[in-house]
Amino acid sequence: MQRKAYVPGVAALLAALLAGCTGGSGGSGSTDDANPGDGGTATAAPQPGKYRTLPEPCGVVGHGTLDSLLPGIPQLTDDELRDKAYEGEATLTYDTDRKVGCRWKVQSADATDHLLVDFERVVSYDNSVSDDTQAQEVFAVRRDAAHLPEPAASEAASPSPTGSTAAGPSPNGSASASATGSPSASASSSATPADLQPRVLGGLGDEAFLDDGLNSAGSTARQRTVTVAFRTSNVIVTVEYVEQPVTVKTVPDSKEMQDRARKLAVQLAGRLGV
Repeated sequence: MQRKAYVPGVAALLAALLAGCTGGSGGSGSTDDANPGDGGTATAAPQPGKYRTLPEPCGVVGHGTLDSLLPGIPQLTDDELRDKAYEGEATLTYDTDRKVGCRWKVQSADATDHLLVDFERVVSYDNSVSDDTQAQEVFAVRRDAAHLPEPAASEAASPSPTGSTAAGPSPNGSASASATGSPSASASSSATPADLQPRVLGGLGDEAFLDDGLNSAGSTARQRTVTVAFRTSNVIVTVEYVEQPVTVKTVPDSKEMQDRARKLAVQLAGRLGV
């Protein structure tokens, strides 16, 4: 009888000891597994870009601004034609959440003016790259394609005429204003100060640049294209302003066109809430 009572007691004691060891081992393993997470080794996913939608491009430019950029609109006497000119024409797009744009073309007594406003929302499909970082890379490619002069070169050229300073082709394929060598535009290009050269701009979005190109639309007419592009978060905005004078050998004024294009870019940045 005593032996029968003793054996279950030993078995119970062994079972308790085994249970304690198993529990301690399990608890220790659980703690070790939690340590990497507690140590912050996990990498957080990149945050999405600030912007999820884009503005309506043909309605984002006010009538007063269009009157300044496209002087032919106020000259229209027909109300219906003037209203149509203000409306502009939306550019072709297959995804209005990613890319939208609007074009205007108006002829005045002095010139034919074109305006393009383009918005692009950049989205990264790489889980390790944020929308903002992807937008920076896209913008850098476009800035490099503009072949902007080096800042040091611009400063060195500022005391002397800039007509001999080559800035390379602009994105639209025309020569930069500072590289123009045509006799019809030589006076204008040589008088262009260094601060009107194609350049990086400050105080506009997260980063910005301006390009200014002058080319021949024909045998004698000169066409100037001023492009202002800026990035804010994951949205890239482009303003392209083109003028072709009616009068032979007339050269569009660089400063006037740049001022108008930059003013519009600042307004668009404000519409984005920059």
